Amino acid sequence: MGLGGCIVLIAVGAILTFATDWEVDGTNLNVIGLILMAVGLIGTAVFASIARGRRVVVPPTTRVVDERGTPRTYE
Repeated sequence: MGLGGCIVLIAVGAILTFATDWEVDGTNLNVIGLILMAVGLIGTAVFASIARGRRVVVPPTTRVVDERGTPRTYE
């Protein structure tokens, strides 16, 4: 599940919890909304931790100009 799916779960859960007053026999829509929001938040946290691990850090290069004025790049 990607970041978009997690945001959709949070939005649907919030709508069920805060914006509806439907009555369904044998089902508490407020609890279902809270569960969807919790799953969306957990998914967002997992996605962020995986994305942080995939980040590539490129070491900076050093430009040195020698006495002739020719720039050289050292890695």
